[in-house]
Amino acid sequence: MESSESVSRHRLKRTLETLASKEGRGTELISLYIPPERQIHEVMANLREEHGTASNIKSRTTRKNVQDAIERTIQRLKLFKRPPETGLVIFCGAIPQNGLGSERMETYVLVPPKAINVYFYRCDNRFHIEPLMEILRERESFGVIVIDNNEAAIAMLQGRRMEVLKELTSGVPGKHRAGGQSARRFERIREAAINDYFKRVGGHANSILGEIPDLKGIIIGGPGPTKNEFEQGEYLNYMLKNKIIATIDTSYVGRNGVKEIVEKSGEILRGVRYAEEKRLVQRFLYEVGHETGLAAYGENEVRRYLKDGLVDTLLLTERLNLAHVRIRCKNCGYTEDRLIDPRDNAKFDRETSQTQCQKCLNQSLTVEESRDLLDELVDEAERAGAKVEVISTDTDEGVMLKESFCGIAAILRYRAS
Repeated sequence: MESSESVSRHRLKRTLETLASKEGRGTELISLYIPPERQIHEVMANLREEHGTASNIKSRTTRKNVQDAIERTIQRLKLFKRPPETGLVIFCGAIPQNGLGSERMETYVLVPPKAINVYFYRCDNRFHIEPLMEILRERESFGVIVIDNNEAAIAMLQGRRMEVLKELTSGVPGKHRAGGQSARRFERIREAAINDYFKRVGGHANSILGEIPDLKGIIIGGPGPTKNEFEQGEYLNYMLKNKIIATIDTSYVGRNGVKEIVEKSGEILRGVRYAEEKRLVQRFLYEVGHETGLAAYGENEVRRYLKDGLVDTLLLTERLNLAHVRIRCKNCGYTEDRLIDPRDNAKFDRETSQTQCQKCLNQSLTVEESRDLLDELVDEAERAGAKVEVISTDTDEGVMLKESFCGIAAILRYRAS
């Protein structure tokens, strides 16, 4: 089964974070972007020219490292008859490990999740990841306007992120007039105040939402008929008005009204990651709360159900940040599994070598294998034919998944016997 978009995005994001941390000594790191229509033989010819040009570099060490990186890149290109459908990206270079002379050649070959349209070659002291970072940027955005006669909120829903951009109060007088005023005069004053208020809301919406690139649509919500009056009036400019895709009844306004719109407009926003993540976790929480037997959580329980082929959807928090480490005793063969923070790998290795084996009591323990827990669980799920979704902590549901269920949960196909 192919990885879900959320898994692919998570893996790309983590790889880019790793690449961003790499720094070369001088201009020795190669970044190569190949669009899908580019011919591989043309790229290899360009690289051979660059190899020749690099022979003019004065520093012997820099010259050798650049030429070695180009040669390795050419060798990787020989594995491809043509670029993949979305293009090909290669990063290669000598990365210092511990001071001068400790450089180690590292190569990263990536197939981007979306097509790249630029041919790019650069030698620098860092890897150029900007075009791939652009792919990660959530493009699909929705504007949200929640309004009644007393207050309004303008918000943006972009991928996993919901942000309230502006909150306003109306200043419109209540329906009960002050003493001494005629009903008609009071009504005219109130209508003028409402009109001015609608103009203010529309003006802010035009300036705020009009600046959002790739705005896919606008949803207007609120209690009562006010939202309809605002939508039908000429308060939004024609470009934004043409983007209105739904009007939704809500019980609240302000921030709570925006959240209510997200919850009620799942069909409209199903392509937006924020709403999709909420739906997935809420489905899991329903199974837990109703004790249907179709929910599981925690590493050991979820692994068991994956092995038995019972998992329909595996939910993993993107902030799992754990490594699964296997310890082995070289003397007696005793093994033990641990979960550790990957940042503590070096410390854990030292402590393990100085620890007695529980079985034979010798100090002969060694770390046999270390693997990222999220990657390991994703691989197990894909072998079992289960869907996998990586959930952010940008929603209340995502935070709950991480803090209350250790970031590992599953929705089962059917109850375990």
